[in-house]
Amino acid sequence: MRKLLITGADGMVGSHLCRQLQALNYSYSKLTRKNGDIAAAETWQSIEPHDVVVHLAAQTFVPNSWKNPAQFIETNSMGTLQALEYCRKHGAALIFMSSYLYGNPAALPIPETAALYTPNPYALSKKMAEDFCRFYNSSFQVPVTILRPFNLYGAGQDTSFLIPMLIQQSLENEAFRVKDLHPRRDYLYIDDFIKALISCIPLDGYHVLNIGAGSSYSVLDIINTIQQIQQTHLPVLSEAQQRPNEIMDTVADISEAKKLLLWQPKTDLETGLRRMIAHYQSLTKS
Repeated sequence: MRKLLITGADGMVGSHLCRQLQALNYSYSKLTRKNGDIAAAETWQSIEPHDVVVHLAAQTFVPNSWKNPAQFIETNSMGTLQALEYCRKHGAALIFMSSYLYGNPAALPIPETAALYTPNPYALSKKMAEDFCRFYNSSFQVPVTILRPFNLYGAGQDTSFLIPMLIQQSLENEAFRVKDLHPRRDYLYIDDFIKALISCIPLDGYHVLNIGAGSSYSVLDIINTIQQIQQTHLPVLSEAQQRPNEIMDTVADISEAKKLLLWQPKTDLETGLRRMIAHYQSLTKS
């Protein structure tokens, strides 16, 4: 069984991944902030050889990328470059967690071949990281699998993200307060993403894969589902304020992931929300 190195192992995705790898008896090591800056070459120099690097570490909160674009590019782009250098030196494969990079799509569902769009420094940093991945594969034959997750949700996600924010508002039992009820997103439950990621571990060559649910829900759909689960009738207060360059709908074409990974999402929105609500309720009781 291959030995894995997990960067960003203490993040939301990394924590879920490590728990599942442990359950499956995988051999893995963690690389976290405690070990140093992933964008610094010296951080990687003392790490023993591994067979696969699962590169999750990143700055992710888009509004902050406007405040400090250089930091996002340093961490997300140059951090990936250092991971690729490590793979080149040790003959390791890289699984890279990229992002949604399609902007307002010309058509739905969105295939991996759709034009890429970088409207903010965060997206730019991920696109640059993908360019590094492509170069290291073509020039140095580093096996690379790039995953473009759509909207992930699950336990441990920060309340700056929509679904945890709405669940928190529901548990406060006052009202739902949002900017806009209409944008739709392809929401994928974290357990399904982890299964897709683990299915990539045997891959060789170069692959770019959308990982999503293959369907979309509006902000209002999510609120209505939470209300149904909680059996509440809380007021819904919308500012009806559309963000500049708002993407109104996203649906992932996941046919390539289904074919290559023999994977498909199993968790519907209601089931995923029920699990998240139960998780946050347990935190308030403890």
